[in-house]
Amino acid sequence: MRPPPPGRAQRGAALLVAMLILTLVATVAAAMVLHQQRAIAVEAAERARTQAAWLLRGAQDWARLLLRADTERAFPPHAGWARKLEESRLSQFLGADGQAGDEAGLDVFLSGEIDDAQGRYNLRRLVTDDGKPAAAEIAALRRLCEAAGADAGLADRIGTGLAQAWGSRSEAAPVALTRPEQLAWLGIAAPTLALIAPYVTILPTRTALNANTAQAPALLAAVDGLALADAQRIVQTLQREPAGSATALQALLPPPLTLDADRVGVQSRHFEVLGRLRFEEHVLEERWLFERRGSGGGAQVVLLRSARRSRDAAAPPGAALPRQ
Repeated sequence: MRPPPPGRAQRGAALLVAMLILTLVATVAAAMVLHQQRAIAVEAAERARTQAAWLLRGAQDWARLLLRADTERAFPPHAGWARKLEESRLSQFLGADGQAGDEAGLDVFLSGEIDDAQGRYNLRRLVTDDGKPAAAEIAALRRLCEAAGADAGLADRIGTGLAQAWGSRSEAAPVALTRPEQLAWLGIAAPTLALIAPYVTILPTRTALNANTAQAPALLAAVDGLALADAQRIVQTLQREPAGSATALQALLPPPLTLDADRVGVQSRHFEVLGRLRFEEHVLEERWLFERRGSGGGAQVVLLRSARRSRDAAAPPGAALPRQ
């Protein structure tokens, strides 16, 4: 067989080189497009995060305004408290006619609520200043656990664990707890923790329980010798007509019980605020703990701590993951 003419071999080599170059250019172009898409996605996510942070800051300012304006009134809402902001489309806040956000395609919803942090038993009371378990307060927590349907021995486990977390100075000491759900770090099972979680909180300092917003198990812990039936009766009475003074609250106790002003009162200084932002398939929640200091025009609302959570809109609230 005779070899192909030289011109045909050269044309074949040139075609092969052209195909290789075309493949290389297509690969580089595809990589550039993918890189550009990723950059756009990152920029959009960062812009959304920044916008969400500013919107939640607006919810925080809303709560500060309410807390500062109502310093002379006892919590809860018989005094005119607006405790909850129902979910509203953001366009309602951006334009008086409610159309500005719709025209811009802004599908964002904002909601929030204020809760009295002193309406629940403060677990900070379980540990004394020298870092030891407070026997009287552990006994009080036992009453709360029993009323909530939990084992009374749970109070001793919590008291001992918190004393180790807050009282020990060694490097092996557990991390200080700031939220009731963190009690799981002490080895408490989730179903058991769920029984007492609605009635307890953890605040930076020892505080008195606000009877006006407390439930019966928490009130039972704050008043020595109080029966569960009497606690339930007092809670129902306070829900209809909150007590404006310690004297009014004392009148509701069966004799010979007396109030301990260090453990129970009728007003609050600590409040938890939840701001929730829903956009597309995502929900961003931020929770703040505020302390209200002073009264009247000189009152200050100080942010003590905050925590942010994000989840899918279809997921239950319990599936939220804390942002570190």
